[in-house]
Amino acid sequence: MTPLKTLLVDDEESALEGLSLRLKHFSDIDIIGQASSVDEAIALSQHQMPDLVFLDIEMPGKSGFELLTQFQPETYPAIIFITAYHQHAIKAFDVRALDYLLKPVKQSRLEEAVVRARQTISSKQHMLDSGRMLAMSNGESAEIETYSVGHDKLVIQDGAGPVTLVPFEDVFWIDAAGDYMCVHTEADTFVMRERMKNLVNIVPSYFQRIHKSTMVNIRYIEQLEPLRNSEYHVHLFNNKILKASRTFSRALKDRIIVK
Repeated sequence: MTPLKTLLVDDEESALEGLSLRLKHFSDIDIIGQASSVDEAIALSQHQMPDLVFLDIEMPGKSGFELLTQFQPETYPAIIFITAYHQHAIKAFDVRALDYLLKPVKQSRLEEAVVRARQTISSKQHMLDSGRMLAMSNGESAEIETYSVGHDKLVIQDGAGPVTLVPFEDVFWIDAAGDYMCVHTEADTFVMRERMKNLVNIVPSYFQRIHKSTMVNIRYIEQLEPLRNSEYHVHLFNNKILKASRTFSRALKDRIIVK
C-alpha cells in the first residue's frame, strides 16, 4: 500500500500534536510536515507536494482557503477540513473539499475521512498509472499515446498497439491529470499524453472550456447551479458534477442559456 503523503495545518500546537498521534494508527498515512500557518504550509508544499492535507480554516494572517489557491488543478491534493466552525461548510465543498470535520473530531469520523481520501487518491493514481503503462507498452522510447482527429472521431493509438476511435459526440468531458488528459465517455476513460491548449483547438464546437484544466460537451449539460463568486456547478446527464471557474463561467452561460 503506497503511503499517502500527508500535511497537517493548524495554528493550535495541541491540535497538531493530537491529530498526528491519531493518524499514526493508519499504516498508510505518512506525515510529511506540520504547519501552523498558511505561509509555512506553502513552503512545505513547495518542498514536497502532499497527497492529502488536513486543514484548519480560521488561522491568524491567512485562512485555510487561501492555501488552496496555491495548488494547481493537476496536483490538487485531497483536502479534509478540520475546524471548530460549521459555517464554512458550504464554501469548503465549493472548493472541492473531500470532507469537513468539526472539532472535537470523533474517531469514527476521522476513520471515514481517511478511507474516503484513500479511495479518491487511489482512483486518481490509477488514471496516471494507466497513462504510464501505455508509455511502457512499446518500450522506453515509445510515445505515451499518439492521437489524431478524424472527421468526427478522436483517434488514439497506444504506441504501436491497437487504435481506438472515440466519437467526439460520445465524450462527456475531458480533464487534466498531471501530464495526461483523460477523455471521459459514459462507460470508459481514455488516457493520452497531451495538453489542454492543444486539444482545445481540435475538438468540435459543441465543447466548451469551463476551467483551465477541464472542457465539457455542452450537449450533456443538464443544469448549471450558481455558486459564489460567479462560479457554477455543472451537472451532466450521467450525474457527474464539474466546476466552472469564474474565468470561463460567462462564456459557458452565454452558450447554453437562450436569451
